[in-house]
Amino acid sequence: VDTTFPRSPRGALKLSRTVVALVAFLCFVASHSRGAYTALAAMEAIITALFFLLYLLQLDRKLSWFFWPLADIFNSVIAALFLLVVCLFAVIIKTDNGTLAGGVFGLILFVLCVVDAVLLFKKISFGRARGSNAAAK
Repeated sequence: VDTTFPRSPRGALKLSRTVVALVAFLCFVASHSRGAYTALAAMEAIITALFFLLYLLQLDRKLSWFFWPLADIFNSVIAALFLLVVCLFAVIIKTDNGTLAGGVFGLILFVLCVVDAVLLFKKISFGRARGSNAAAK
């Protein structure tokens, strides 16, 4: 178990994404919103929690045959796109206060997903030296 991961910036970001997704899910459930709102928030909470556990238990190093950071980036980008569309609909339609609150938390989650994707993309190097602007040989 990597006890330093939850205190790292990536760990704190994953943890905050999970918490905000759970809050959005609870807002949508409490307001009896449409299934798409609830399902998206629940799926994002579960998937982000699984990635958090993956990194916390260092399974990404044990299962090295798969490039986990790239899968994490794809998850963040796709989740951000879905969250943008669905939560904008929730905020615009705002059938009740619970749906509006869930939409606002979903938009906060959208920002966290974009930040997570950008931070992960900066960390990945695709076969080149990190931090150098030298021309390719």
